[in-house]
Amino acid sequence: MPKRKGRPVLHAVTVLALLTGSAYFTYELRKDEQAKVPAAQSITDNADLQNSGAKATGKQTWERLNNPARSVLRDGKGAVVATFTDGARTATLKGPSRTFAEPANTASRVVTDDWVRLMPEPWTKGSENEQWFKDWFKQYYGSQEDDIFAIAFQYVQGAPVKKDSSGVPYAGDAVFGPFKEDGVDRLEQNDFYDYLGIPYTFRNGSTLYPRKERYRALDCSGFMRMVWGYRARFPLMATNALGDGLPRSADGMARSKTGVDIIKIQGPSPWYVRPTNIDVLQPGDLLFFKMDHRTGNHIDHVGLYLGLDTDGHRVFISSRKEVNGPTMGDKAGASRIDGNGFYAQLFRSAKRL
Repeated sequence: MPKRKGRPVLHAVTVLALLTGSAYFTYELRKDEQAKVPAAQSITDNADLQNSGAKATGKQTWERLNNPARSVLRDGKGAVVATFTDGARTATLKGPSRTFAEPANTASRVVTDDWVRLMPEPWTKGSENEQWFKDWFKQYYGSQEDDIFAIAFQYVQGAPVKKDSSGVPYAGDAVFGPFKEDGVDRLEQNDFYDYLGIPYTFRNGSTLYPRKERYRALDCSGFMRMVWGYRARFPLMATNALGDGLPRSADGMARSKTGVDIIKIQGPSPWYVRPTNIDVLQPGDLLFFKMDHRTGNHIDHVGLYLGLDTDGHRVFISSRKEVNGPTMGDKAGASRIDGNGFYAQLFRSAKRL
């Protein structure tokens, strides 16, 4: 009997279709989806600077911009290819369009061609000429290896469990934390090693141990430490005071010298004031909020800025009590920092790692 040659190809196509239809994270390259998205958020200082280096030259060109100081790489047609901020390891690279969605908690969707990655060293003026950068850029520009956004969405409701070679589940649906004794509020201070259920030794030699009742739990800063630190390998402090790298709490992160302050905390404590201009934000920035009078002068919430959703609003993802885990949802439907919604009114500062 002759072999049926078409079946393996048909099977591969079927599997691919199922994967791309995943509820929590999909790749979309369709032009009709991209056409629905508002114009890309400006990463320049103002409308005049947006096109300052956008002339078609037929070859890649570098441009220096301020506020914050950064280098922008443009393609031969003048379109932005990548952005690198002085003092930050975060790089935003253009790549294939993707859709991030979380239908269990919000109708908001983000269709983006921004890929957020960590460089091995902080950017400085002229780094484009350094060999470390040339090697890194060659490896990651155009790569579809998981970036910061892809990693973050591996913890939303319905995300499948992923295990490492030792059988430790390092990804999958995370909760914010177990209930307190009152059965109403949830316990905070759930770090990435609580989620993993394994001890973790930090670079300063400190070893911290997980608590069984907090297994698979990540509070807001624990979620950021999981994504940036444990998964993307950004250095982590054991606490807000021990070691170097990303501190333990939202307040520690907001006030740390680590990274670059894109929007500084301003106004009188304990509530501070909402920023008047958020145009300088770039996908991948850490966003900080003042939400609870019980935390005194402390900044008490942190999230990851995703950019514009398909309705043209600036949205973010974070872990919180109301949804019980990582989400881009909100009581009002979506986590927005523009307009006058709950999180928009409580937004206070931003940092680029």
